[in-house]
This record gives sequence, C-alpha cells and structure tokens, in this order.
Amino acid sequence: MTSSCLPVPATGDILAGWPRVALAHLPTPLEFLPRLSGLHPGYRFWLKRDDCTGLAMGGNKVRQLEFYLGDALRQGCDTVLSTGAVQSNYMRTLAAAAARLGLDCHIQLEHRVNDPPAGYHHSGNVLLDRLFGARIHTLDRGEDEFGADRAIREIAESLRRRGKKPYVVPLAPVDRPRGALGYVAAADELVRQFGEMRLDPDVLVVGSGSGLTHAGLLTGLRLMGRPLPVLGACVRRDAGLQGQRIVDLCRKIEKMLGVAPRVSSGDVWVRDTVLAPGYGEASDEVMRAVADMARLEGILVDPVYSAKVVATALALVHSGELDGFRDIVMIHTGGTPALFAYRERIQSAPAFGL
Repeated sequence: MTSSCLPVPATGDILAGWPRVALAHLPTPLEFLPRLSGLHPGYRFWLKRDDCTGLAMGGNKVRQLEFYLGDALRQGCDTVLSTGAVQSNYMRTLAAAAARLGLDCHIQLEHRVNDPPAGYHHSGNVLLDRLFGARIHTLDRGEDEFGADRAIREIAESLRRRGKKPYVVPLAPVDRPRGALGYVAAADELVRQFGEMRLDPDVLVVGSGSGLTHAGLLTGLRLMGRPLPVLGACVRRDAGLQGQRIVDLCRKIEKMLGVAPRVSSGDVWVRDTVLAPGYGEASDEVMRAVADMARLEGILVDPVYSAKVVATALALVHSGELDGFRDIVMIHTGGTPALFAYRERIQSAPAFGL
C-alpha cells in the first residue's frame, strides 16, 4: 500500500470549476477509538467524524449539498426541493441549508419503513424539518426512486407556473451526481489527515445507500492514486444491487469530471451483512453497535446508517474477512436526530437493558 506520508496529488484543481457554497465545518475530526479497539485485540478502530460538519447537527449531506446548492445559487434559483424517507437526514439538512441561504424549501417524505415506532412521523428529523421552515409533502410509496423524483418535479413545475425558480436535488441516479463531489473532496481531506497522523489505514468502511458518499470517496481516492480499499456497508438494498449501483456512479463521476476511468469493478466492495430486516430497521446486532459506541466511546450513532457501518466492520472482524487488516477507519455520516424517533426500539433492545 502507498505510504500515507508520501506526497499525493490533491483533488482541489479538478473541482475548482464546480459551483460550491460553504456550509460545512471542515476538516472534521479523525479520532482513534481506544475502548472499542481494546475489545478487539489486533485491530485499531478509527472514526471520521462527519457528524461534526456543523449545519443542523451535521452529517454527510452537508458536504453533498455544498455542490448542489452552489449550482442552485449560480442559476439564480429561489426554491429548493428534494425527496427522501420520513426520517431523512438529507431532508433535514436541505431544510437547514435553505434557511441559511434564504431559499424556500419543499421536501417530500416517503413512507419506506414498515410498522414504524411511535413518534417516527413526528419526532427526530421531522421535528427539525418543521423547525427549519420546510414545506412538507408526503408520498405513500417509498421504494420507487424515479417515481419519487417525478412526484417532486411535479411540485417544482407547479411552483414554476406560480413564478418561482425551483431547483430539484435528485434522489435517483442521474448523469451528473454533483453531491458525490463533496466526497471526492473529502478523500483529499482524509489523505491529508492520514499524513499528519502518520496513519496508513488498511480499509475505509462507509455506509452505502444512495451511493454518493461511497462512490465519491472511492473515486477521489483513486484520482489521488491511493489504492486504499473502501468497504460499503449496505443500508438500503442487497450487495448485488448496491455493488452495480456504485460501479455505475463511479463511471458517472469520472465522466462528469472529464477523467479516464480510475475505479475498476474490483475496487467496489460491498457487504449486506447487517442489512436485515431492511432499510430503517435495526437488528439486535445493529443496536449492539449503537450501545457499544455510546457506552464505550461516548459517541452517538444512528441505527439507520452509522451503526450499520460499525456493526458491519465488527461482523467482518469476527468472521475473519478482515484478518490482516489492522487499522480500520469508519465514516460516521451523522443521523443523530433519528435516534429520538427510535426511542421504543432503543428501550427494548437487549444491548441496552433499559
């Protein structure tokens, strides 16, 4: 593996021409997890704290929205719209960013989770959506990305007819996935931190849902000539579907940036080890990860995304798939507000004993 102490090309130049608005507190910390590591001899766990990006309780969506909303401002738009799950971190962050930038905001909340816990539709991110002043629309179906995008574009068109200038942040894969550029840039930030800390990690573990964070990081690292493996922990669909999604996204990012393909299909590594019972639902194994991070490290991880990253890493350590991997860097993509929507699940989880 290339030493992290050697000079590497930065991604800044290739991103210089892309409109961007500063929203995030950067760089976010990269922390060693001593107590979690102490329970797993031979392994050292690290956490990239993208829950500390600042805006609206932080999270990975802040980096992505810097590029989408930079484009919206360049076009002179006055309204932003998007669609996501009821407890979507993306919708909460978009609502906050719109408030900061003086834009109107419409969000569409899709029902994706079967038999959600009490308070799911009113607390957590939904409460914050309302606090930030977003206009909320609902969609009963929640497993059709393209259909959800069509529905939000219909709302955008109705606003356009009323004299507004709307900008839609897409959910489904598009030819120009601007949000991924936030994590192409984050790859550069990470590599600089590795050098400063004299850390040469063996694997990076990230939640893989929409795929923008996963594909952006992977493409950014390869643009810098870094062969660091990136493991995607599936949070919405199985490994077969998610793997192809990441390959396709990497190709779109490369084409968007005007560079030759840098990511091979062999670079795309995904595991759906802790995906069940499905998106927005958490097994006892995932709730154990929530409990361990809280009680060992004083860090909150949500059961939808970041806890599945931790649980995936630990499951692969226990299964032997990560034998020989000493330094494991996990990406904390935020999602703290969603914990309040899962109060009943937390209280009933054996890991907590509440």
